[in-house]
Amino acid sequence: MSKKILIVDDSVSIREVITFTLENAGYQIIVAEDAKEALKMANENIVDLVITDLYMPEMDGIELIRQLRQKENYSKIPILFLTTESQSNKKNEAKEAGATGWIIKPFVPAKLLAAINKVLTQ
Repeated sequence: MSKKILIVDDSVSIREVITFTLENAGYQIIVAEDAKEALKMANENIVDLVITDLYMPEMDGIELIRQLRQKENYSKIPILFLTTESQSNKKNEAKEAGATGWIIKPFVPAKLLAAINKVLTQ
């Protein structure tokens, strides 16, 4: 059975690239346009991994991570933080919120898949 991944990004093009890459690798994908939609989907689905953007309207990715980590079903699943930020303070803030790791945009599909494989096999 394929692993289920929740992708959260307000950019249509990023969601499409990630979805295409991951579906071709055999993953089942659920997509949310923002953090509020992601929280709704998290209540309706159990996933194996969450990939979230940092900058989104209304609620950013760090707050989404904090709220997901409060849910029993999401307390231990890997969460990858997808961002254009390379500043260590944002990475540290995401890690403190509960992010498992991060991927810098723009990303190479092979590196995205490598990061996903790494966190799903830990």
